[in-house]
Amino acid sequence: MAKAFASQADLEEKRVSFTELAPGRAYAYTAEGDPNTGVVIGDAAVMVIDAQATPIMAQDVIANIRTVTDKPIKYVVLTHYHAVRVLGASAYGADHIIASNDTRDLIVERGAQDMASEIGRFPRLFQGAESIPGLTWPTLTFKGEMTLFLGKLEVRLMQLGRGHTKGDAVVWLPEEKVLFSGDLVEHGATPYTGDAYLNEWPQTLDRLQRLGARALVPGRGDALTSPAEIKAGIDGTRSFVNDMFGAVKAATAAGKPLKEIYRDTYAALKPKYGGWVIFDHCLPFDVSRAHDEARGVRDPTIWTDARDRDMWAALEG
Repeated sequence: MAKAFASQADLEEKRVSFTELAPGRAYAYTAEGDPNTGVVIGDAAVMVIDAQATPIMAQDVIANIRTVTDKPIKYVVLTHYHAVRVLGASAYGADHIIASNDTRDLIVERGAQDMASEIGRFPRLFQGAESIPGLTWPTLTFKGEMTLFLGKLEVRLMQLGRGHTKGDAVVWLPEEKVLFSGDLVEHGATPYTGDAYLNEWPQTLDRLQRLGARALVPGRGDALTSPAEIKAGIDGTRSFVNDMFGAVKAATAAGKPLKEIYRDTYAALKPKYGGWVIFDHCLPFDVSRAHDEARGVRDPTIWTDARDRDMWAALEG
């Protein structure tokens, strides 16, 4: 029996957790491997980190925020450009939507195609797609690093290097030592590398690890609240990237066709990573990008709904 395309068979609603990471200051909104959202509460305003897929889904984040504060949500930070992370931003009514310059460039270049692509891949997450007013556009961008003060609370937005995308940013609370990594780190969930820079990702993780976080909110999976959990999340992400890319590079150098590379890589990774969330969804996209990068294609090719389905048919058909 052929596999359902991407996450089209994933129709079961997930249980939401809202976890306090620093007393009264930082929280993680997680949902059993669905995309995570971070919440930072300053002296007079709230910052949301990654906005959910639709304004309808964002309403549940807002409802959880309102259990701990009535302060206005003035900032939404986008750790990267993927539709499943950003298209819910309009629900928050924020004064500023913040992203790296590189993320804004990617929205200009491929935001519309990514929106159509991800709506096709994630039907459950985009059940309320009609509530999306259009692409989410940053109102404030930065290059490298930017510091905001939410009253006395210091919040640093940093680009530590490329990995999941070229625009990846993390949000760091230096006093509380809480880190929101976006999809640079996953926990119990398969890294999506279809738009990645695989040669650079492990070094970016090294820089992230050197921050010495006490708590870390990954892109997917439970919040990590101990040194052992944080190390496991970072090390697991690094291992997947290295194992997957290493297998594809070796097979590409041997001149194997892409479908054979995919089949062999799937068989090699399944025992170790097959239990991670969205393994079957991600791996065809991951191997496709790895094959391109192994052949010298420096920047990821734009995914469209048509390209998604053609690739899936070629590798899974």
